[in-house]
Amino acid sequence: MTTTAAPRPLLKLPLLMLLLGLLGLSACAPVPTLKPAASLLPPEQVGLQRAQGEYPPFAAAAGKSWWTRFNDPQLDALIDRALAQSPGLAQVRARVERASALVENARASDKPLVGAGVDATYQRYPEHSLYPPPIAGSLRTMATLQAGISYDWDFFGRHEAELKAALGQARAAEAEGEAAQLMLAAQLTRSYLSLARVLAQQELLAQQLSQREQSLALVRQRVAAGLDSSLEQRTAEAPLPELRRQAWVLDEQAALLRQQLASLSAQSAEQLAGLRPQLPQVLPLQTPSNEATALGLDLLGRRPDVVAARWRVEASTQHLALARSQFYPNLNLTAFAGFGSIGLDQLLKAGSLQYGFGPSLRLPLFDTGRLRAQLKGSAADLDASVAAYNGTLLEAVREASGQLSSLQSLQRQQQEQEALLGNARASRDLAAQRFGAGLGSKLAWLNAQGGVLQQERQSLELRGQALEAQVGLIRALGGGWQEATAAR
Repeated sequence: MTTTAAPRPLLKLPLLMLLLGLLGLSACAPVPTLKPAASLLPPEQVGLQRAQGEYPPFAAAAGKSWWTRFNDPQLDALIDRALAQSPGLAQVRARVERASALVENARASDKPLVGAGVDATYQRYPEHSLYPPPIAGSLRTMATLQAGISYDWDFFGRHEAELKAALGQARAAEAEGEAAQLMLAAQLTRSYLSLARVLAQQELLAQQLSQREQSLALVRQRVAAGLDSSLEQRTAEAPLPELRRQAWVLDEQAALLRQQLASLSAQSAEQLAGLRPQLPQVLPLQTPSNEATALGLDLLGRRPDVVAARWRVEASTQHLALARSQFYPNLNLTAFAGFGSIGLDQLLKAGSLQYGFGPSLRLPLFDTGRLRAQLKGSAADLDASVAAYNGTLLEAVREASGQLSSLQSLQRQQQEQEALLGNARASRDLAAQRFGAGLGSKLAWLNAQGGVLQQERQSLELRGQALEAQVGLIRALGGGWQEATAAR
């Protein structure tokens, strides 16, 4: 008697896979048509030009530690402490770590999933079931020892889009971290310079009060001698209340600035009670005389907030591609091998061997409502990211141009103020010479000295404003950061 062997099921598996693949490639849910996406503003439209030379050169030369150019160890120590202990930066670093974890997860999605497991269940097998006697009605242990592997075959770029979206989010988070550090360093530097300016103003104001009190004493002597009237005395007394009011204002400003520095550097204001910074000279930064000088395209790669916004657009673009890929079939290949038996004593015997292999195809035919909503939501997110980028770019150009204009104006004001201060000093010296020669009064010399102190206070105020404008310009130009050299 001749028997015919049944065909082996595994021989039909390649044909089945081919049929499933052809079916998957030809069948997908209809993808809805979306409205045209928002577009990025071209750099030329916002005033950025392709300049031959990068302006200003100090933006790159200063480096990321640009505040060290003020040569103030106290400032350096405060910023180092702030960058290390700021709670805000700690949150930013946590977001960067989370974004990096999402990248690792996306990379793992395109790799085979391998696993192994051991199961053991002690149970009673019912008489009215698939199991015959003597198993039926007995208590036995069912055990399984099995290893498996599965792979999600990415025909339509789902994994690639997911990975690119995660990379975009990670790079955006890194750039946002750089922007947060730059903002913190700039805020702390400006507060530190403001405190130095206020303390210097207090010293000059004390000299002004002393000069006015000396003048008032002389006027009172002259009134007592009948050389002046009470009108001259009232005139001499009038400036003193205003100067004392200014002294209280400066005391308040100094206290508030110390509190701000303490908050920015994560310490108490009492620890900074003895901090008395000296106002440095304005940095030798060259600025063009032409106010219409255009910013270069390098601003796009130097501003970390602009770079972060651009990477958010890239991530949203890939999320849209990922949402679109959900309309296409998904093919998953699975294989397993192991042992399974009723009774632990039979588990590792040859007759307990089991294995299998097969594809799994899923077609999104009845879930298109949810998929359409996801796709439209992703498209809206992309439009929002583009709008956010355009807004960030416009603000960056406005801020950089504004800081440049302010610095140019302050430099011109300082030139004129130097002339005023020179004239005041010359008048004081002349009054001193006349007083020494017996041709003028001490009161005239004191009044001339008061004019010098007033001009010195104005010069000090302009220098402080120029220093703060330089810090603002450095921050507006990216603080020496460059996307190409950012740490990866």
